Amino acid sequence: MSSKFPDHFLWGGAVAANQVEGAYQTDGKGLSTSDLQPQGIFGAITPRVDGDSGIKDVAIDFYHRYPQDIALFAEMGFKCLRTSIAWTRIFPQGDEDVPNEAGLAFYDQLFDEMAKYGIQPLITLSHYEMPYGLVKNYGGWGNRKTIEFFERYARTVFERYKHKVKHWLTFNEINMSLHAPFTGVGLKDDSSKSEIYQAIHHQLVASAKAVKACHDIVPGGKIGNMLLGGILYPLSCKPEDVLETQRQNRDWLFFGDVQARGGYPAYMQRFFRENNIQVEITAEDRQTLRETVDFISFSYYMSGCVTTDEQQNNTARANILNMVPNPHLASSEWGWQIDPVGLRYLLNVLYDRYQKPLFIVENGLGAKDRIEADGSINDDYRINYLNDHLVQVAEAIDDGVEVMGYTSWGPIDLVSASKAEMSKRYGFIYVDRDDTGKGSLERRRKKSFYWYRDVIQSNGNSLKDKA
Repeated sequence: MSSKFPDHFLWGGAVAANQVEGAYQTDGKGLSTSDLQPQGIFGAITPRVDGDSGIKDVAIDFYHRYPQDIALFAEMGFKCLRTSIAWTRIFPQGDEDVPNEAGLAFYDQLFDEMAKYGIQPLITLSHYEMPYGLVKNYGGWGNRKTIEFFERYARTVFERYKHKVKHWLTFNEINMSLHAPFTGVGLKDDSSKSEIYQAIHHQLVASAKAVKACHDIVPGGKIGNMLLGGILYPLSCKPEDVLETQRQNRDWLFFGDVQARGGYPAYMQRFFRENNIQVEITAEDRQTLRETVDFISFSYYMSGCVTTDEQQNNTARANILNMVPNPHLASSEWGWQIDPVGLRYLLNVLYDRYQKPLFIVENGLGAKDRIEADGSINDDYRINYLNDHLVQVAEAIDDGVEVMGYTSWGPIDLVSASKAEMSKRYGFIYVDRDDTGKGSLERRRKKSFYWYRDVIQSNGNSLKDKA
């Protein structure tokens, strides 16, 4: 296909500190909420005791091996790498007055290594983790004081890296707090809706404060939000299904509405009223929320359907959402439905709604890879998945949607978020480690490594449009 991607399109990949770094107690790092979820975000919350271990404690040892990994990303031609800063490397308990210098120094080294190859960092401030000290001592995001601690952290890293990092994100998949409250806002899973939405409100205020801080501190800095793009279709054209689909899509679009439009939408007032949800929102909060993001970023793995027919309402568990399966789509090994056209649809929905630049910061296929006798890994299924999605991104650009970049999820194998598995592989680069933590951690290029290198080098010209 002839390229529809702009000349300065940010091609790359995305990882998260808690899924790749390891070194979970190295150089003064404190315990994070992720460290208490050794089986992933759907697993039990497990207190740490001396001598115990979890797969994320080492992960893929990116903390020590990042120069090798950055070199591999550069070999593919990455223009951009999305990762996160582990908040507990900077403020181990979350409430310290003075940051941890060793943690700050690590990210200096990481960003310098990326700069050697001309790879721009896209940095998430909080990606599925926060200091456990803030949960234990303050009640997590349920406590308004956490806004102050987060703003201190954000301003600290903005000041430190203002000449090295120009693209920032606030909270990863911020809408996931509705489905996994401990991971998102540090609350127990059985918390009331009022408690969860109050914590979410505090997080939205903190996000707006981070946006203002970025604009104040980082010369030429741009900062976005990050949504889990769980777009839903009506299962039928029955008006009740269409209306219910709109309502359920608003459950997650609400987060984008606040962060991109600067206030609570009217439909949420009705939702709060009808569900007896009490949220304290001060006049100062409303003023703070008017500081809006520069761009919208989101993850996209799959779409789903909605029906009001109870007999058809059998759901497929996928990522952190329950979705009714679409009878017209195939599924991955993990039951995630594959819908490339849904990505074009979602891009158009978001651009129509917000009229802000969009950044696809997660998209990929988790699958079991096999090493052949000659050492090769022929992951054509991954190539096909990514090719078909990127073709639809090109179509959206042709529709007039402003797309800044595309960072595939997991350009190197990592520990999956949902169940902390290594066997659910996303990468262009294979890492020799299994679900029990055994393996040499050796890196190996897959077939998709060379495919993605060609896509980037050709600015999308090498993609195959099957239409």
